[in-house]
Amino acid sequence: MKAILKRWGLFLTVNFLVLFVLGIILQLLKIKPSDIISLLIYCAIFGFAGSFISLFMSKPMAKASYRIIPITRENATGKALALYETIEEMAVYKHIKMPEIGIYPSPDNNAFATGANRNSSLIAFSSGIMENLNLDELAAVAGHEMTHITEGDMVTTTLLMGTLNTFVFFISNLLAILLSGGRSREEGFGRGTQIFFAIIIQNILMIFANIAICAYSRHREYAADAGSARLTSPVQMMIALEKISNKFVPPTKKDAYTIAKINYRGPATLFATHPPVEKRIERLRKMM
Repeated sequence: MKAILKRWGLFLTVNFLVLFVLGIILQLLKIKPSDIISLLIYCAIFGFAGSFISLFMSKPMAKASYRIIPITRENATGKALALYETIEEMAVYKHIKMPEIGIYPSPDNNAFATGANRNSSLIAFSSGIMENLNLDELAAVAGHEMTHITEGDMVTTTLLMGTLNTFVFFISNLLAILLSGGRSREEGFGRGTQIFFAIIIQNILMIFANIAICAYSRHREYAADAGSARLTSPVQMMIALEKISNKFVPPTKKDAYTIAKINYRGPATLFATHPPVEKRIERLRKMM
C-alpha cells in the first residue's frame, strides 16, 4: 500500500505542477483552454501509449533479446537452486507471486528485474554474476531486484515517462503553433512550418525530460539498495556492489535495459541512470 501511495503521489504531483505551469502560460498568451483540449488528449494518447506498450512487452522482449534461460525448481542445481529458494522465501515474505527467474549469457556482473506488475515479474541474472558472486552476495542482488518489484518501480517509471512524453508533445506543439504565427493548428504559416518547429522543440524538451527520468532512476537505485540491506544485510549488499563494479563490462551496443540493471558505470552527470557505486556503498554503510 505504501508503494502504491508513493507512486500515485509522485504521478499526481508531477501532473499538478505541469498543469499549473501550463495554466499560467495559457493565461499569459490569452489562449482559451477549450482550444487546446483536443491537442492535449492527442498528446496524452501518444505519450502514454508507447510507455505502456513497452511496460507490458518488457518481459517477453527481455527473454527474447537476452536469450534468458529459465530457472525452475525442477531444472536448477547447486548455486542456482539455492538462489531460487532464496528468492522464493523473499516472495513469500513480501506477499507477492514468485517472480520468474532466469540466467542470460554475459560476462558482465549484472542483473535486472522487469514485468508489468509485482505479480508478473522477471528477475534475470547474467552468467557472469552467477559465477563471480557467492550465494550471500547473490541474495543481496536478488533483494535489490525484489525491492524494485515490490515498490512498483517499473510502473512508476512508466507513469513518469508517459506524463513527461505527453507534456513534451503538448508544449512543443503549442509553442510551434505560436511560433508559426497562429493561435490554433488551423492558423499561422501552415502545418509544415508547425511540424518543423515542433520537432526542434521536442528534441530540446526531451533533454530536460531525460534529466528528470535519470534523477528518478538514481533515487530508485538507492532505495533498492536499502531494501536489499533490510532483506539481507548492508554488508552483503556492499560486498556485492564492490564485486559487481570491479567486473563491469561496458556494453558493446545500445542496451534498452540499461536503466533497469543493478549497475551501469558512466559519467556522474545529470544524465547518469545510476549513482556512483562509492556513494551507494557510503549510504549502505550508514545503515550498519
